[in-house]
Amino acid sequence: MRLRNVKNKEEILSSSNYFISDGTEYFGKWNELFGNNNPIYIEIGMGKGKFIIDNAKKYKDINFIGIEKYDSVLAKAVQKIDEDLPNLRMLRLDALNIDQVFYKEINRIYLNFSDPWPKNRHHLRRLSSRVFLEKYDQIFRDNKEIFMRTDNRDLYIYSLESFSEYGYILKDISFDLHNSSEELITTEYEDKFSNMGMPIYSVVANKDK
Repeated sequence: MRLRNVKNKEEILSSSNYFISDGTEYFGKWNELFGNNNPIYIEIGMGKGKFIIDNAKKYKDINFIGIEKYDSVLAKAVQKIDEDLPNLRMLRLDALNIDQVFYKEINRIYLNFSDPWPKNRHHLRRLSSRVFLEKYDQIFRDNKEIFMRTDNRDLYIYSLESFSEYGYILKDISFDLHNSSEELITTEYEDKFSNMGMPIYSVVANKDK
């Protein structure tokens, strides 16, 4: 995917109450930032933000954090927020450093249409690889819960195996989510792929503390 630059992205982000440039200052203290002890759900690789924003609008008693590493993408996302959402933040972060900004405080992780890293030699870069699952161990509060969606069948199969080998229990496995579910909150990519008739693969992976 070619990343388009957003003019004035620095100004857009610096003027947004939703944007956080350095999450390390909230390490272990994200509930203090939100001012409550509600569950915290994060989306790693939120893209243009549709999914995380729509969730924050619908579920006011849950705190949502969207994570992206590119300023242009983050700028597009914060510009989509069209109402007051005190339960939402957007964080600039490379996922490799996720265990440096959260500690035992996350209740759910969303992995939506992550980079599949198709070459075998790059498999440990996938957000469902053991490298990342070990990092997630450090950030989950209690039980571990990962919701994943992708249009990439190879990544999906790899992820099912990776989750299972790491001790996760798999449920709600779907090889065609949009033909088996209704009233879904979707991502921009998801809408595009689904409208093209492409199947959306999904799974929920759970693991006790």
